[in-house]
Amino acid sequence: MKYAKRRTHSENRPMAEINVTPLVDVMLVLLIIFMVTAPMLQMGIDVNLPRVKAKSVDVAEEKLVLTINGAKEIFLNKSKTPLTELGIKLEHIFAARIDREVYMRADRNVPYGFVVEVMAEVRKAGVDKLGMITEPPEEPR
Repeated sequence: MKYAKRRTHSENRPMAEINVTPLVDVMLVLLIIFMVTAPMLQMGIDVNLPRVKAKSVDVAEEKLVLTINGAKEIFLNKSKTPLTELGIKLEHIFAARIDREVYMRADRNVPYGFVVEVMAEVRKAGVDKLGMITEPPEEPR
């Protein structure tokens, strides 16, 4: 009987099998690296985000503009409001609104202290965003 010659890997032919041990080692190292770095990617600046209650959206909602003229008179859109009643009126307005933002325009000649008092009343009324409306600077000719 003749026996068939058995082939070995030492012959000059490409090996058909892949050694998966180094591949598994590399994958485990990558897994550990991603597990360590993933929580670091989610960390950032600690911010106290506002809590929002969902309400129905009113598409006809107009932006609320608070105006202070040179005589220290306060207007909510176009209705004149004294400083003592401003917070109460804002609370009533924002009871039915989703966005709690106010845009404020103040005359250049109004004292800074009065503007700060008005801003404090607006903040006490629960306004989330207070934007200042300004005019762009004049360009030299």
